[in-house]
Amino acid sequence: MIASLSALIGPVSAILDKVIPDKDLREKLSHEIATMADKQMSAQIEVNKVEAAHKSLFVAGWRPAIGWICGLALLYSTIVSPILGIWFIVPEVDTSLLTTVLMGMLGLGAMRTFEKTKGVSREK
Repeated sequence: MIASLSALIGPVSAILDKVIPDKDLREKLSHEIATMADKQMSAQIEVNKVEAAHKSLFVAGWRPAIGWICGLALLYSTIVSPILGIWFIVPEVDTSLLTTVLMGMLGLGAMRTFEKTKGVSREK
């Protein structure tokens, strides 16, 4: 997520160059966008710290567990399976299902982060 925010700042600044003729206003808006992105990154880091420090395995453990499962399955399907396929008949893994689960997991994490930064998350 951090990389995606950083990658968006340049193109957005380029669009501002074309749309806003006033140089001072353009620089002010570019600075505000960069500041907002920095705040979002800082908020994500804090959420990650809180989740990792939580005592419950269901809070601190679900994301790493799913990440490891998807990561190992993708490793198997992209590297291990082709190498073993030279000598053996190996089962294939449906990577479309893996990427769907992985993207869903990342999307839920982003949604939760957005809720926490807006202060609308429910704590129990």
